[in-house]
Amino acid sequence: MIETWTARRAALVAGAAMLVVYAATLAPGVTFWDAGEFIAAAHSLGIPHPPGTPLFVIALNVWARVLWFLPYAVATNLLSAACTASAVGLSAWWMAKSTRAPWIGLAAGVTAGAMTSVWQNATETEVYAASLFVSVAAIVAADIAGRSGERKWTVLAAYLLALSLPLHLSILVAAPVVIYLAARRVDGTWDVSAGVVLLGVTIASVGVGRLSLWMTIAGVAVIAVSTFIGARDTWWARTQASLGAAAVLAIACSAIFIMLVRARHDPAINQANPSTFDQLAYVVGRKQYDVAGLLPRQAPWWLQIANWFEYADWQVALSLAPSVIPNVWRVLMTVCFGVLGIIGAAHHRSLDARGWTAVLLLFLCGSLGVGVYLNLKAGASFGWTFVPNAEMHEARDRDYFFVLSFWAWGLWAGIGAMAVARRVRWPVAAGVALAALPIALNWSAVSRRAEPEASLPRRVASSLLEPLPRNAVLFVAGDNDTYPLWYAQQAEHLRRDVTVITMPLLGAPWYSDEVERRTHLLGGRLDGDMIDLSARIAAEARREGRPVAAAVTVPAGDRNHLGISWKDIGFVYLDQSGDMEQQDPETDVLPVTLLDSTQMHRAAADIDPWRSHMIVRESLDPVHEYFFSVLGCPHLADATHSKPQLASLDSTCNFR
Repeated sequence: MIETWTARRAALVAGAAMLVVYAATLAPGVTFWDAGEFIAAAHSLGIPHPPGTPLFVIALNVWARVLWFLPYAVATNLLSAACTASAVGLSAWWMAKSTRAPWIGLAAGVTAGAMTSVWQNATETEVYAASLFVSVAAIVAADIAGRSGERKWTVLAAYLLALSLPLHLSILVAAPVVIYLAARRVDGTWDVSAGVVLLGVTIASVGVGRLSLWMTIAGVAVIAVSTFIGARDTWWARTQASLGAAAVLAIACSAIFIMLVRARHDPAINQANPSTFDQLAYVVGRKQYDVAGLLPRQAPWWLQIANWFEYADWQVALSLAPSVIPNVWRVLMTVCFGVLGIIGAAHHRSLDARGWTAVLLLFLCGSLGVGVYLNLKAGASFGWTFVPNAEMHEARDRDYFFVLSFWAWGLWAGIGAMAVARRVRWPVAAGVALAALPIALNWSAVSRRAEPEASLPRRVASSLLEPLPRNAVLFVAGDNDTYPLWYAQQAEHLRRDVTVITMPLLGAPWYSDEVERRTHLLGGRLDGDMIDLSARIAAEARREGRPVAAAVTVPAGDRNHLGISWKDIGFVYLDQSGDMEQQDPETDVLPVTLLDSTQMHRAAADIDPWRSHMIVRESLDPVHEYFFSVLGCPHLADATHSKPQLASLDSTCNFR
């Protein structure tokens, strides 16, 4: 009982400490990329981009209702912090039990939780924090199953793995670890039945996620076979376990049908509109995306492996060089914590070969396994010398896909810190401090509370929406000028009269259907490419007397298909074309952009006091620097009345 209590204390201290860290660095509002979409979907109980993540949306909605006294975005951001801190606590408990040393468990959990990719997911509304928590919970449940032999823990582990379907498939990266820990008993023997039943759940989950009927049937068959394998307990006990696993698999799968029900009510966020079984399959199977197979590789093998090492160099000391360009000190700290990881792995193996094997599996599955399966293109910041074509790079750096490998590394580095402290006869507190060093080395680079980044996405949303005339139709260019607007309209009820049209999404049939269903701006004709559909929407909006506008982020070439005469009113171009039915932007007179100097001066005066005393920090993601420059467009445009700055306007603000 004392050992259990001390392991629990280590878990509580580690989890609480990291929750304080995450809360202190939490984003105070919406962030760029998917967070705005998730918050808007949670507020409207809608469906975000495939695979829809219905369990995450419901969890966000309920959590925000419980924390009703907080701003909505702060509440949903806190769910990520709570999930990650819980994962830290569970991992600390697991390592404390594995090494029979609570202080080692505490150090391991803290180091894992301080890794940059983990920390960044913990401070915004992002599904990967919840996925991490469920992955670690499944591992801990399997560890208890292997220690106790109780089938209820095996069934719990099966349920947590099956939650990959309504939450996120990245949970299945931990499946080999879960299978191993449940099957491998602490006395060195094997419980084959427990391993087989979890293998069956994994296969069935992958089958449902990939819309493979045969793989799903095979998974269910493997679950059934587990009843007849193994002799550690009775046939009836094995039957109960297999039936329980099948039942929790069905329960987890049932959450997917929430999207079918909600889509039929057409919530504000209704990506892919899974209101029919065919469209539900479209969402679950991620058919909207060009999912790469294992072969051919989208980038050379060596480059994909090297990309992981680039991401690894960001994990423990990012504040020493807070950009994609490394420096000597950051690399030195990465190497030091790499050595601590090796020392920790060796020490862990000497204490508990079973636990060591599990962490090794987690590391391999989270690094090589993810790299092989996802077959990613070159990272957004990596390999341009070898892959100069932008289309052969990811839209952003995907370090968050490899988070379980960094988690495993962090566990071993924390163990290594305590082993070094013991070797040189440091006090226990010094070992914990060494393990916690990445908190200090990452803080300033990872914190989301620094301005202007903290409020930039919200300002982008308000700057695009507020200057528009009533009932305007606003064309935008992509995720980062769409999702903050969705957030502002849904969670803050800002300018809900504005219809936002995301031009790249018009290539998806479901989106053009949604635009027609909700606005009737396509006249019943849904054929055509992005440009054709955008021009048709703009023309129909003008016929209905609705103002047409384009965000400054829309390339001039695309904007010129929407109108031939534009008035710059700050952060958007407002169409002055009138009826364009007879105009052809490909052959007629080139569009001319008109400047409204009064509007420019007013817009610049509104934003310049905020921008003037701020500078965007160096970071891994250029999105903040780009949108901070976009918010300077009114100042640049206003300055053209005194001296030409057309080059800056052209490059930053798509002036012409």
